[in-house]
Formats: sequence, structure tokens, C-alpha cells
Amino acid sequence: MRNPWRIVGFIPARAESSRFPGKPLADILGKPMVVRVLERVKSCALLSEVYVATDSSLIYQTVSEHSGKAIMTYENHASGSDRIAEAARILKLAPQDIIVNVQGDQPLVEPEMIRQVLRPLIEDESIPMSTLIYEIIRNEEIDHPNAVKTIFDSDGFAIYFSRATIPFCRNSEETRTYFKHHGIYAFRNDFLQKFNKLPVGNLEKSERLEQLRALEYGYKIKVVITDMDSVEVDTPEDLERVKQEYGKSI
Repeated sequence: MRNPWRIVGFIPARAESSRFPGKPLADILGKPMVVRVLERVKSCALLSEVYVATDSSLIYQTVSEHSGKAIMTYENHASGSDRIAEAARILKLAPQDIIVNVQGDQPLVEPEMIRQVLRPLIEDESIPMSTLIYEIIRNEEIDHPNAVKTIFDSDGFAIYFSRATIPFCRNSEETRTYFKHHGIYAFRNDFLQKFNKLPVGNLEKSERLEQLRALEYGYKIKVVITDMDSVEVDTPEDLERVKQEYGKSI
């Protein structure tokens, strides 16, 4: 029996980036980064459709020229999830449809990571939102603010996300495991629309992390531990690392 809902992928890509201007169109071995992300996301067979949601006519045109689908959205969205909520309304997706949000700066995302983040919502209709986390193995990420750390409860639901190093290890001799958050989310559309209507919370403003809005208003986020890393391009240095990884696979 077919599922009573669709699973649709979205890649939010805004024109401006304070840390890395022009980032979505940065070249990765002959193709813009947003196109590289789109190619990876489209390779996940669970997704019925994949769209880039953008406020940039140039990004829209670039995606179209590479045979991709794009949707123009308003410029002033507080987060990528707010942008894709608008795109879902434009497409008139049903409340029960499932939406995957893959950030436009993750050109090394694997299709299996998308399947992993979807699994909790497919298996349990009571879960409104899920996201991926990864055990940190690169020591430099433990204290780096661009690597968002995650702590979670015994049932696998997020307690907090922070750019700070959490949990704090009071005993300096104790070995501690840290988990990094990947910018990949799955939402039920009805919850995504509810999320979009919530005021931006104080924690979200402070950390500049959109997922904190859900926690601050009392909603649960299921975390899924993946064994796959995915480099997020926040700086030109990250871009060079991604290019090296792509070069190995060509």
C-alpha cells in the first residue's frame, strides 16, 4: 500500500551570506555549489520531488539552467526552514506530507543521510521533526562555533543545540563524546507551518540556530545519529576542503 503522503526535498539558498558572500554559486569543479547539493539530494529515491527555495533570481536561473526546479520566495525569512515553509505553501503541499530540508552549503550530503533523517517520521506519526547528528572525530570541531554541538535525552530527543562546547566536562581527565549537528531536517508539513508562525525565540536570536525555536516553544526534535560526516561550507577554506573531496571521487 502506498503511503498517504508525499516526501518532498527542499534546499534553501539565499543570495547573501555575511560569512561567505556568493556562497551558493561558488564553483565546485565546474558546477555551482547549490547545483552540487541539488544533484546529491535528487539521488535519494525516497523523495518525489526536490526544489531549491531562493530569494535570488540569479540562483533561480542557475538552477533552471542545470535542469533543476526552483521556487522564488520572499527575501526576509528568519531561517531556511521559514523559507521552505513558504515554498511548501506555494506548492500547496498537504498537511501530512513530509518535507526534508537540506542546507544549500552541504555539497557532500549522502542520500543515505536523507533516508536516515526520514526514518523516525515514517515509522512514528507522532514525531513532528527530526534531524541528524554525528559523533565528532576532528578535535578542532569540539570548540569551533561553526560546528554546532548537540545534547539529547535517553529517548533520543534533543535537549539543546549550541555553538558552545556542550556538555561542559568539569573533570579534565574524563573522556567525553561530543556530537555535531548536521543541517538536515525532516518535518511534517503541518508542523513546519506551525513552526513558521512562531515568533523567533530568544535562544534562536542568541545562537543563530533555527532549531532552537522548536525547543524553546516546547516541541520535540528527534535526533538520529549518523556515521557519515558532511562538510558544511561556512568559509572559503571549507570550500577548498570540499573541492578536494570531490576530486577524489572523479
